[in-house]
Amino acid sequence: MHRSLQAALSTAGLCLLLLYPADTGFAASSQTADTLSQIQTVVVIYDENRSFDSLYGRFPGAEGLDQAPDSAKIQRDRDGSVLPELPPVWGGITAFGVKPAITQAMSAHLPNGPFQVDATDGLNVADGVPTTDLWHRFYQNQAQINGGRNDQFVAWTNVGAMVMANWDGSRMKMWKIAQRYTLADHFFMGGFGGSFFNHQWLICACAPYYPHADKSPAAALIAETGADRAKLLLAANSPKSVLDGPPKYAHDGDLTPDFYAVNTMQPPYQPSEGPVNKGGDPAFADPARPTTLVPQTAATIGDRLSDAGVSWAWYAGAWSEVLTHGFHSPVPDFQTHHQPLNYYKSFAPGTAARQEHLRDGGMAGRALIADIDAGRLPQVAFYKPQGNLNEHSGYTDIMSGDAHLAEVIGHLEHSPQWPHMLVIVTYDENGGLWDHVAPPKADRWGPGSRIPAIIISPFAKKGVVDHTPYDTTSIQRFLNRRFGLKPLPGLVVRDESVRKRSGIALGDLTGALTLTP
Repeated sequence: MHRSLQAALSTAGLCLLLLYPADTGFAASSQTADTLSQIQTVVVIYDENRSFDSLYGRFPGAEGLDQAPDSAKIQRDRDGSVLPELPPVWGGITAFGVKPAITQAMSAHLPNGPFQVDATDGLNVADGVPTTDLWHRFYQNQAQINGGRNDQFVAWTNVGAMVMANWDGSRMKMWKIAQRYTLADHFFMGGFGGSFFNHQWLICACAPYYPHADKSPAAALIAETGADRAKLLLAANSPKSVLDGPPKYAHDGDLTPDFYAVNTMQPPYQPSEGPVNKGGDPAFADPARPTTLVPQTAATIGDRLSDAGVSWAWYAGAWSEVLTHGFHSPVPDFQTHHQPLNYYKSFAPGTAARQEHLRDGGMAGRALIADIDAGRLPQVAFYKPQGNLNEHSGYTDIMSGDAHLAEVIGHLEHSPQWPHMLVIVTYDENGGLWDHVAPPKADRWGPGSRIPAIIISPFAKKGVVDHTPYDTTSIQRFLNRRFGLKPLPGLVVRDESVRKRSGIALGDLTGALTLTP
């Protein structure tokens, strides 16, 4: 077990978690219960693609870069040998079209280990500059983690050294907000891989399924893996060393051999990439397109909230803009696979549930902010910023998204609902960027790499770093406990698996709260 998780187990709150079954919650003191009942509005803000070490690796009191062991910092080649240096960033550090470009040649011969992208005495790439995108895929993330050693991030990427990049997060507005509230430094992404999959873990704690995929238009998207289903088969011409180039696979894909969707597929309903349904309802995506996922029928956290009579909504930045005017770049750069409920039959076009719960966040979040200022947020609100404001590598930068998050937090802190509010700001996944802390071992699907999470509330501990182990599904655990919800099946499996394989229980965020406001 990683030493950081061992330390976390010593906390009183986590010890309590270990004593009670995951499907019933644990018996809280009356004082704790009173505090939770005072939280009447929960807001979840879900940003994009940053590992903990890449942004908060220098945060005071957190397990960051200074605590990273050399065994994780020093990256190994695909054969397990130590690399003499990092390969260059293939294609260059800056995103396509950015001027002036930081080229591949300028990134050559970096020492083997983490490096600071925005260091003025180094590469000097400002935080407001978009940098190149990285693989953040299901099988690759597992290979990079390498059983918890985190020493093969460079070996199994498409961008060479870029996975080891980090930034001086102290310049971020959200860093300063984290200093006022609680930063969780052992919060892991719910599933291995990318945004599509981790959005599903946020709302469903499940892997979407494509029945009979081998006889469907998506048949060509089925990956080729070994017998253990955990590793992609390499192509015969794959470079032996990462110094000679990225790996090549016999057949990477979006579906596992047993038909689970683990990499990006498109929603069956608009907005969805590609042409509209040919000759059918224009509100639907074309089911004959290989990347269109069939409608999903599993239960979601939204269903559980509705069953309990709890009001809730998913606010998507620029949702109405894209439905009305179509896709246009670079603003808002809307990402269809970031809208997880749009994959589910119960929220199909024409349903009452879609009309009630899938809401427009507005351009730059203005519709959401209007509801915040008016004090009319539902009891549970999820918010997904539009693409150019979500911090995703490749198509946007850190500082634009950081400023947007801080603006939304500022409105929440002045909302009429603020005295009884809890806000969780986190990221869907690591975006392929290295982190040194080993994720807890659990089930086939995750957890994946460590990501930032900030708990903001009048009830949050002030100026504290919370070392409790969490993952994305901890948000569900909190909602279950606060509103008395029945856990989703995938959450029950996750809790049982992490307990058996890692000897711990993942927290429900109450470790970040005080007993009295």
